[in-house]
Amino acid sequence: MISSASNNQIKNIIKLQKQAKVRNEQGLFVVEGRKMFEEARDQAHVFVEKAYCSSSYYEEYAKNDSYFKGIAFELVSDSVMKEISETITPQGILALVKKPEYKIEDMLRSDRVRLLLLEDLRDPGNLGTMIRTSEGVGITGVIMSKNSVDIFNPKVIRSTMGSIYRVPFLYAEDFAKTLTEIKNQDVPIYAAHLAGAVQYDTIDYGKRSAILIGNEANGLTDEISNLATKCIKIPMEGQVESLNAAIAAAVLLYEVKKYDTK
Repeated sequence: MISSASNNQIKNIIKLQKQAKVRNEQGLFVVEGRKMFEEARDQAHVFVEKAYCSSSYYEEYAKNDSYFKGIAFELVSDSVMKEISETITPQGILALVKKPEYKIEDMLRSDRVRLLLLEDLRDPGNLGTMIRTSEGVGITGVIMSKNSVDIFNPKVIRSTMGSIYRVPFLYAEDFAKTLTEIKNQDVPIYAAHLAGAVQYDTIDYGKRSAILIGNEANGLTDEISNLATKCIKIPMEGQVESLNAAIAAAVLLYEVKKYDTK
């Protein structure tokens, strides 16, 4: 059992939790909690490099030899688990998972294309909620500008509630160029914009479409909004100017989903 926070493995986990640079260098991210670990363990396309569980968790859930299904694991003391966990009340298990890789070609290959495009989204909770919503509506891919929040941030991972394993995503090095490529593949882009020309529920989204959402504070840049096929708006009453980015995405994505059966 690892009982010291000065253990090199423990130091590395703490770095993976806190530093995107370390996650990128090692190609790993951290998932916490029983649900997140068991989903990773049970999905064939997800590779778990190693698991770490507290002695109390092991006694309650994992004493059966088949629990880890061949995944290497280490026992750690409850105090060490608190050190490496990003949650106030750790569930007692976390794992190092290999970062997946997706290609834009696969997101565009089907007759049915549903994309969520995000420019400079910064809030981890918003991104996690959007990934979870994307799974709910059957999005074929989420594409983010390179300055968006790291999808492997622990707060994002927790907010996805497991959808991180199932929703294809990528970061575009050149976001504007990527949007142009998407349009060239006959996928119209609808930008959520305060100055939107038309209301979102008056559009025929067909079988191929992309929803474009901007930064929480500043919205879309002029360069990116000008690349949209059309700007759309969600009508507001009272003194509210706009919705939270994740809520706006949910409203728009579920409207688009209606056209899957038309």
